[in-house]
Amino acid sequence: MTRFDFTLEFDGTPFQGLQRQKHGPSVQQSIEEALHRITGEEAALHCAGRTDAGVHALAMRGHVDLAKDIAPFRLMEAVNAHLRPEPIAVTHCEVVADDWHARFSCTGRRYLYRIVNRRAPATLARDRVWQVSPELDVEAMHRAAQTLTGLHDFTTFRSAHCQAKDPVKTLDRLDVVHAETEFGPEVHIHAAARSFLHHQVRSMVGCLMLVGSGSRTPEQLTEALAAKDRAALGLNAPPQGLYFAEAVYPGDA
Repeated sequence: MTRFDFTLEFDGTPFQGLQRQKHGPSVQQSIEEALHRITGEEAALHCAGRTDAGVHALAMRGHVDLAKDIAPFRLMEAVNAHLRPEPIAVTHCEVVADDWHARFSCTGRRYLYRIVNRRAPATLARDRVWQVSPELDVEAMHRAAQTLTGLHDFTTFRSAHCQAKDPVKTLDRLDVVHAETEFGPEVHIHAAARSFLHHQVRSMVGCLMLVGSGSRTPEQLTEALAAKDRAALGLNAPPQGLYFAEAVYPGDA
């Protein structure tokens, strides 16, 4: 058996999430079915993280074990050919050691959240951003975000369906910045940690938006964190603006 490391890019709009679901299509299902058509094998895709319905990926990492003797570049080209026209692409493929695991070897994960701050509809970036009409104070959002970095109990910011045993996580980075994109000015939120709780990023973004719009104060955000209670959460941001941006492994440049 050979273990192949995939780097995946996908638009999450038509999927119920990355992992296989009983109630709709998933990214994992599409890739595994493509692999079956290529190799005849029932290969299982293991990924660095999970994504909810509507969440996108810029560089998700995943691995599969295959008995077929095939070069990584040929495998990548074949998978991409069988995935068309679905909005999924393997952007890189290489052979890795048998003990390398896309999930358990991962030492860091980074997410990007995109907000379009205007009243006019976001036509070109539809389903890829969160459109927020009230004017946002980005500097206030960034200052408030720094109160969430470090080691905390993030119970307030975890989904009721989160399966993590421990709500205590270390948030390495949470930056809110102005960004110029091909679609115009946006507000970008960058989050980095070894791992995240279910809905943690979206929950933090939702509360930061309330701070930026003046609906909540930074002090209230701090109080919500200290409450360790989901009921203290102000808002859960929608999935459309969220992107899995990077998975980090030992030895990465």
